[in-house]
Amino acid sequence: MSFEQVLDKGYVRLVNHMGSDLTIVNAARVSYAKESTSLSDRDVRLIQFLAREGHTSPFRHVMLQFEVYAPLMVARQWWKYVIGSGHMEGTGDCMEAWNESSRRYITEEPEFYIPHHHEWRSTPENSKQGSGDPLSIEEGTKLTQELVEYIELGVQKYEEALKRGACAEQARLFLPSYGMYIRWYWTASLQSVCHFLNQRLMHDAQKEIQLYAKAILNLCEPLFPHALREMVDLDSITVEEA
Repeated sequence: MSFEQVLDKGYVRLVNHMGSDLTIVNAARVSYAKESTSLSDRDVRLIQFLAREGHTSPFRHVMLQFEVYAPLMVARQWWKYVIGSGHMEGTGDCMEAWNESSRRYITEEPEFYIPHHHEWRSTPENSKQGSGDPLSIEEGTKLTQELVEYIELGVQKYEEALKRGACAEQARLFLPSYGMYIRWYWTASLQSVCHFLNQRLMHDAQKEIQLYAKAILNLCEPLFPHALREMVDLDSITVEEA
């Protein structure tokens, strides 16, 4: 499996990967000029030791490349993580790449994330960020309809600007931004991916990015079952499907 649908129109696609659990083992054992040709119980115990003791450099010899299609509000949270990850204590990982599609160059049909009437969430009682219980169906229905009308107006103004000769990089100012889907490539080491998962699968992360993190996990788990089990707190994951 190399594709996971997320939200209404989004997805995560595993484009490419390099390495396996065995790669991690051999990267660690090169210090002693040793190499395993197949994964043994002893190798699994080594992975457990490396993760437990924080010897994470061998996990950076495994690389993954994803294509992500997500609303801008998800992309910007993700991007802030990528920008900071090389400087965060304990990650030690600057080997990340991010390349994003641009409406300076493309004028493809814009798509937007529109929550269903039952997906709107209230403000939490004891926090300045995040979300609380679901809003009523009645209120959610009104908000969905208002959002649709707002998007339709923005798209109409965007298309009119293009017809009147405005360049794409300025005409896009009319498009409602935070819910608009964008597409990007993210390439990162397995250590960096695991750090992202531990942060974005937490119960207090924004629900939408939790769903994308769960998709990343589902794509990685079959490839690196032992490393993921040791590097990611799988027992704490409570992400519910949208």
